[in-house]
Amino acid sequence: MRPTFNNIYLNLAEMLAKRSTCKRASVGCVITTSDYQRVLAVGYNGNYRGGANTCDTSEPGSCGCLHAEENAIIKLNFNDPAEKILYTTVSPCLMCAKRIINAGVARVRYLNAYRKTEGIELLQKAGVEVWKIYYGDSLFPEDEEAGEVR
Repeated sequence: MRPTFNNIYLNLAEMLAKRSTCKRASVGCVITTSDYQRVLAVGYNGNYRGGANTCDTSEPGSCGCLHAEENAIIKLNFNDPAEKILYTTVSPCLMCAKRIINAGVARVRYLNAYRKTEGIELLQKAGVEVWKIYYGDSLFPEDEEAGEVR
């Protein structure tokens, strides 16, 4: 079966997660245009550029790593008017949700739920379309619109 762009970009996020240097969680993120023609930015969680490839501490929630969404948003061209979709392997935390909203992302797709739901709740409250993707999903409204589903 021919993969949809949703599946392709989510697979890319999973591959990026393998570059993570965080000991607790490996997360990858891809930001694309809603017409699927351009990848605008990618990221994974880890330390700052040039820093040690390890966490600052082993304390949960305080490891010091930048989140995958942060790393992708830092690289994003904010002057690009294209509607944006963010793919991530784990649903965004509250602070990343705020960054996603400020970056003008219209849709968020994620694989695994983060232990706290405030990020998803804030995104939905702000009008960002949020979907949890399950393996085997092959039908999304935008897949149909793009002629992906026959």
